[in-house]
Amino acid sequence: MTIQIVPLGAGQDVGRSCILVTIGGKNIMLDCGMHMGFNDERRFPDFSYISKTGDFTEMLDCVIISHFHLDHCGALPFFTEMCGYDGNIYMTHPTKAICPILLEDYRKITVDKKGERNFFTSQDIKNCMKKVIPVNLHQTIMVDDDLEICAYYAGHVLGAAMFYIRVGEESLVYTGDYNMTPDRHLGSAWIDKVKPDVLITESTYATTIRDSKRSRERDFLKKVHDCVAGGGNVIIPVFALGRAQELCILIETYWDRMDLRVPIYFSAGLTEKANHFYRLFINWTNEKIKSTFVHRNMFDFKHIRAWDRAYIDNPGPMVVFATPGMLHSGTSLELFKKWAPDPKNMVIMPGFCVAGTIGSRVLAGEKHIKTDSFTTIDVNLQVKNLSFSAHADAKGIMQLIRQCDAKNVVLVHGEKSSMGFLKSRIMTEFGIPCFDPANGTTVSIETSHVIPIEMSASLLKQHLIRQTETQDPGMTTSSSPEHSSSDDNSEQSDIKTPAEIRPSDKVLIQGMLVMDDGKPIRLEDADEVLEKVGMANHKVRFEVRKAYNATALRRAVEDAESNELHQGSTAMDTDKDESQAGDLYREWDSDRFALKLVHIALERSIGKQIKVVRELEDDSIEIRSVKIRAPTDKDEFERGGLLVGWDYRDEDLATRVLSIVTLALSANR
Repeated sequence: MTIQIVPLGAGQDVGRSCILVTIGGKNIMLDCGMHMGFNDERRFPDFSYISKTGDFTEMLDCVIISHFHLDHCGALPFFTEMCGYDGNIYMTHPTKAICPILLEDYRKITVDKKGERNFFTSQDIKNCMKKVIPVNLHQTIMVDDDLEICAYYAGHVLGAAMFYIRVGEESLVYTGDYNMTPDRHLGSAWIDKVKPDVLITESTYATTIRDSKRSRERDFLKKVHDCVAGGGNVIIPVFALGRAQELCILIETYWDRMDLRVPIYFSAGLTEKANHFYRLFINWTNEKIKSTFVHRNMFDFKHIRAWDRAYIDNPGPMVVFATPGMLHSGTSLELFKKWAPDPKNMVIMPGFCVAGTIGSRVLAGEKHIKTDSFTTIDVNLQVKNLSFSAHADAKGIMQLIRQCDAKNVVLVHGEKSSMGFLKSRIMTEFGIPCFDPANGTTVSIETSHVIPIEMSASLLKQHLIRQTETQDPGMTTSSSPEHSSSDDNSEQSDIKTPAEIRPSDKVLIQGMLVMDDGKPIRLEDADEVLEKVGMANHKVRFEVRKAYNATALRRAVEDAESNELHQGSTAMDTDKDESQAGDLYREWDSDRFALKLVHIALERSIGKQIKVVRELEDDSIEIRSVKIRAPTDKDEFERGGLLVGWDYRDEDLATRVLSIVTLALSANR
């Protein structure tokens, strides 16, 4: 079977996350976001890739939204209400609660302030949310008889989830955005060892390994303090929920400890909304927040007040948390325009900025930024980039791959150059395939199937005992009757019970596969099955010819026997009939010399575990049912090769012997 993955957004790019997956015949859309860097039709994914006729409900089995950030859910009302998708949508309870608020804010900025048309309405947002089916963490949802999904905690923001998706024996994990490091209000991402066929992971910080969290916090607080102490204003662009609360808790604690009186503001209304959501979904926060919530709400800030536009001309320093986080619109852009010309002021960018946004241009060091046809901003203020982003860094991504034990990795939501570096590192460190498709590019991943079968106890015991015998280092090899007799007695006395048998390696087990209506597939001993159905027992043997170079082998045998004699070994003189090796050289029978060389090789490689019997009468070597011999006049095989035959029950041993024979006969060729 094949799993197909096509990014409609976030392929070698950050923003507009939308991944189309086909798994087990099911079509699933993972996220449905918008791109912060575009204001035309490019801001939404190209849904025509799914269907040219608009029958999206028939084409898709479900849509899954990982969290409430607009680059993951911003196109959802457009897709459902304007494109016509009417199927199931899955997201967590906090995501369902917060999504419509952020979507409405986005709609107001786009339509009411910018005057854009052909955009979704407030009613469209409400109608869209009615299609949503909320899910709990670790709750397995059966979308239909074959498709199941399960949500896992992702950290990142309130309600963010990774999703495990399974259809039959095929499975994948989609991470959305996640954070492997706990912070002041959320825990770290976690997932079971689900061993998915494919892990689709974000790679926003694919080449970054962050320094310690405490050093970043100290740096942030020092920069803010130094700026306001010098009479400057500090603008911190943030999104409404997530990093905003993290930094508010940090600066609130610092202001309290330092007894500072400089005012701190937060975009109006969002503080109250944040308090409401964190109180409602307190079980999604970290243990410290949950344990202290009854006595003190960490989100009731005494130093942070709601922002009012009238404060923009107030004298004296101030700190403002303003939305949105990439300076592409709203209060943060308005304040930036006002304060950017003054070098006393400072902007601290705490998160990632998508290419094309004003935030990314500021971080790139541009000094004159044109926002529209009539406005150019002179950037003289101090620009600081301190990564408080709630995305996993390179170390965290590698940690998640190891944690869930993925068989293939697909990188999305990252910049092309960074993804290429991480891709090579994943393939080198884990030895698994890794892909970084561009938007509109299909990745097809072949999956292997495991068919579970039952096995009869007698067959399992028989093979485990055989494996125990063949791996006993105390078992020696000899053709003498005396030795065989003692071995037989030893075999009888050393038989183990099933509880005592422990396989030390993979065991190749041969039997007869029995398929009966209404019963599990079962592997049974062939003799037992034939007896049950009343069929005569029979043996199946295989025989192959292993060719050799006679001249090269003669030199090899002479060297081998010379070494044995020098070392005082009797490996080639175990029988009295073989003591006159010089006579045999003068007669020169190439097949007999080939057998001798093979016998030496077998003795050295497996002789301590398995009996290697040299039969002089018919000039052959026997190892259980495996027999190595020279061709006779009755055989159809030509001379200049040895025949290796075995019973089908000894397929595993025969494979091992054949490899040794091949190496022995190719010596000095």
